[in-house]
Amino acid sequence: MSLPPSLRASITPPELELVASEQLVEIVPLVSMERTAFISGAYGPLRPPTKCKVPLWMASNLKLKKKCHIIPPTWLNVEFLQDRLTQETTLPSFSEMPFRFAEVAKILLDVAPDDLQNPEKIRTLLKDIREARQAKSREGLSKLDPNELILQNLAAMEINEIRPFFVRGMSVLTQLTREPPAGDPMDET
Repeated sequence: MSLPPSLRASITPPELELVASEQLVEIVPLVSMERTAFISGAYGPLRPPTKCKVPLWMASNLKLKKKCHIIPPTWLNVEFLQDRLTQETTLPSFSEMPFRFAEVAKILLDVAPDDLQNPEKIRTLLKDIREARQAKSREGLSKLDPNELILQNLAAMEINEIRPFFVRGMSVLTQLTREPPAGDPMDET
């Protein structure tokens, strides 16, 4: 996200990925490991070929060391994403997606493309979904109301992208719609 410094009040995409890496994913370990305690919790024991849930950061680390296979989330497949793309392009509302889908998908596509079926098609579908959702976000911002903005089913990355524009726009809109105080000398003319 290349924004001017004045609009960089939001979290950066790598920071959002770091937050998303706390989500649990299933792995199939290729090595045995006893239960290990971390600040975020204790995980394991790892016993091949028994599936185990670990944070995405741990799964990524093990995958990079070729010590596990990551089982992709149920939503990270061509059929599901194709269905969501159809919804995004035909319905006026946002389709329901996991809150951190963009970050989790990026991490898994970067670290474990061999654990995904048809990663290039998945990457293309995610890009198309992102573009469709960005268009809806822009349209929603163009209909800004000084009282509220309803954009249901936005994901973390999308909220983060529109936050600077929304905050600035709402500030200007509030100033424009604010009623002048009673007894204002401008009213007497």
